[in-house]
Amino acid sequence: MRVSGPILFTERLILRRPVGEDFEAWAAFSADPETMEHLGGAVERSVAWRQMCTTAGAWDVKGFSMFSVIERASGRWVGRLGPWQPEGWPGTEIGWGVAHGFAGKGYAYEGAVAAMDYAVDVLGWDRVIHTIAPGNVRSRRLAQRLGSTNGGPTQLPAPLGAMQVDAWGQSATEWRENRARR
Repeated sequence: MRVSGPILFTERLILRRPVGEDFEAWAAFSADPETMEHLGGAVERSVAWRQMCTTAGAWDVKGFSMFSVIERASGRWVGRLGPWQPEGWPGTEIGWGVAHGFAGKGYAYEGAVAAMDYAVDVLGWDRVIHTIAPGNVRSRRLAQRLGSTNGGPTQLPAPLGAMQVDAWGQSATEWRENRARR
């Protein structure tokens, strides 16, 4: 497997660009109704393929996109998270999604911290948001743990325009202060 672009390492994770070998795990993640409840809903393989290719292609078009998250100890695909700003998005987002079998292990937090650092320190973002459905308690708690606050309702572009989401977020300065307290 050849991976181009940035590779981030945390204590337990590798964050890298998505590659073809990720597809089976990506498709299973995308088909799981519980995992996808707040991520636009479960989708079939053909849609998951297009979503993965969109995520991978955004690296070339925008210079950043979500990373595939790999568990260092096992090499298994954990989920996808990181910088995200497709056309019409309400801001520069660090988003996350972890496969059901990896939920509750702190991987989303660990990866989000690395992605926040990357967005602020490498991409030079002045502000980071997280679009979170009001009922997504786990993501709200994660955003709070990162130091983000709820900025209120925001609008996603089609085809996600009907989803109710709030824009949690913080400035780069706030992130640096929050990071220093860790």
